[in-house]
Parts: sequence; C-alpha cells; structure tokens
Amino acid sequence: MITSSSLLRRALLADALFSGVAALVLTAAASPLAPLLQLPEALLRETGLFLVAYTMLVGWLASRAVAPKPLIQLVIAGNAAWTVGSIALLFSGLIAPNVLGEIFVAAQAVATGVFAELQYMGLRRSSEAVTA
Repeated sequence: MITSSSLLRRALLADALFSGVAALVLTAAASPLAPLLQLPEALLRETGLFLVAYTMLVGWLASRAVAPKPLIQLVIAGNAAWTVGSIALLFSGLIAPNVLGEIFVAAQAVATGVFAELQYMGLRRSSEAVTA
C-alpha cells in the first residue's frame, strides 16, 4: 500500500474523467461514429465497454488516500501499453481509418501516454503507507 501523492490522485482523477467521457461516447455513439471515423463499430463499442470498467477502477483509486501499489502500477503499465498499441494499430493495416479516424486514435494515444507519465511521476512522489 502507498499513501498517494496529490499528483497521483489528480492524474488518476483526470484519467477517470477522460475515460468516463470516452466510455459514454464510444458506447452510446459507436454507430454514428464508425462511418465518420471509418473505424469498425465493434471496435468503438467494445472499447467503450472496456472503458466503463476501467473508469470505475481508476476513479476508485483516485478516491483513496492509501491505495494498493500493484493496482497503480497496473494502471500505469496499461496506459503505456494502450499508447503503444494504439499507434501500432494505426500502422498495422488491420484498420483503415480516414484522416479524422487517424487523428482520433492518435489523440487518445497521446492523452493516454500523458496520463501514464503523470501517474508514474505521481507514484514516485508517493510514500509507502504506514501499517499498524
């Protein structure tokens, strides 16, 4: 367990807010977004559904002064992997988005990378929790 620094809690909260909005938009509006971005509707909807659960976890972690360090590390690693995976997806040829779709994928990859970095910095500023 760690005592979360204010930077870590704020970075987790920002991630939860960003992810929550994305979850709502991608889940509720996958059908109209798919042709607009030229991205598969299933990819958009399933990403949104994943983000619902992710938002709950990250929001819960952000609300804790003392949090499990392994879960924080998992979130950071997941954000870093999401960033790399999103960029790799654009270059893989598995999808063929239009320019707007490419910007959409790249922008969320950059945002996720920023969250990973801020969370890592916040984790480094956190201290080990004192247990009785």
